[in-house]
Amino acid sequence: MSFFDADIWIQLMTIIGEVTFFLILGMLLAAIALAIIATASITRGKFYLPRILIPGMVLLEGLVKAICKLLGLDDRDLITFFITLRNTMNTKAFAETPVEQRAVFLPQCLRSAQCPAHLTPEGLKCRNCGRCSVGENVVWLEKTGYRVFIVPGSTFIKRMVKKYRPRAIIGVGCLMEVKDGIDMGDRIGITAIGVVNAKDGCVETIADWNGVRDVALLGLEHPSGPVDLHSPAE
Repeated sequence: MSFFDADIWIQLMTIIGEVTFFLILGMLLAAIALAIIATASITRGKFYLPRILIPGMVLLEGLVKAICKLLGLDDRDLITFFITLRNTMNTKAFAETPVEQRAVFLPQCLRSAQCPAHLTPEGLKCRNCGRCSVGENVVWLEKTGYRVFIVPGSTFIKRMVKKYRPRAIIGVGCLMEVKDGIDMGDRIGITAIGVVNAKDGCVETIADWNGVRDVALLGLEHPSGPVDLHSPAE
């Protein structure tokens, strides 16, 4: 290698090093800014710069989480904030989607331990046996015009989305399930709104049915079917 070639190589490596340094520095500063905005939003109960927060948190989620921990926030606070933020951003598009192009995905852990329903290729088929609150709420959702699935995992969700191609979905589940569902909806171009369970666990969990119904009625001035908005929910 000639002296001239070596000099060019050194200059190139120097440029690459400088670009890498400033890129890392820029990412770190952006993550700090996002963490401060997220912390302020959570503390004050108001969203600040949501259109910057969403893509920023998607790109720099790990860094933002680490910095938020230093600022006194735990993962649950941050994930809850993320879900609320995404739900708020997706509300308008969800409300504008016709109900026949919407679907609801419920986790199978909501059912009673004595549930007689059997698993099918499209998830559990509720028998509305009265052992839990799933049956009456599935009936309500279906009368309102929704396609409802009770599923054991994300594989079923992906399969049903691919088969029926809804444009908007309501995902019900624990905190991480809801976040993962919203992320999945974003990746595949579906408007997703999540409703976190009122009680988590592995069996006999409890959904926030009032929250589910509130979301389900978005954009629907005259829900179809004999819908009882005042029926009891657990």
